[in-house]
Amino acid sequence: MARQLRAEQTRSTIITAAADLFDRRGYESTSLSDIVEHAHVTKGALYFHFAAKEDLAHAILELQSHTARRLATDTDNRGHTSLEALMRLTFGITRMSVEDPVLRAGLRLATGGIRPRPPLSHPFTEWLDIVTARLVGAVKESDVHPDIDIDVVAHSLVCFFVGTRVVGRSREPVARQPRRTAEMWNILIRGLVPVTRRARYLSLAARLEREIAPV
Repeated sequence: MARQLRAEQTRSTIITAAADLFDRRGYESTSLSDIVEHAHVTKGALYFHFAAKEDLAHAILELQSHTARRLATDTDNRGHTSLEALMRLTFGITRMSVEDPVLRAGLRLATGGIRPRPPLSHPFTEWLDIVTARLVGAVKESDVHPDIDIDVVAHSLVCFFVGTRVVGRSREPVARQPRRTAEMWNILIRGLVPVTRRARYLSLAARLEREIAPV
């Protein structure tokens, strides 16, 4: 049992080190030797868990997918409206991205042309499905205008969310992401939510930003 625990800890250390380098340098500019040095492990330890750099990339994309699905399930189980659940999900991903290099690396891998292995879906396909389901619920709950094109809005929201993080990565500290997520929702709420319900969700966006903003 102790040996298994050490193996799991070593695997986690390697993934975190690879994610940090992928996020800061990019996938192509990071070698396995770089990862070994950054993780403070032997080459044998790395090869015991991962035969190639592509295996590390896939492991990071798997963890990103698991995290997104877990956060989506958690927000759905708390009895929020569909729109609030969607907002909380985006702020939750933002918070974890600030704290966790694995999620930041997952985004960089996804935008850099790294394809996940089946049966894992591409992160953007998965996010589109998650957003679409919650927009359908928000329309039914009258929190979003009934005449919107859900597919178009879902695509635009994912592009907005991903694009904000990609642009911000090269222009400003990662700690700025909560503010950018709030700004995104301030724009979307004014375009999607009926006037009678708008104040509630604008207030929610401000509160969620305060909750996750770094001290």
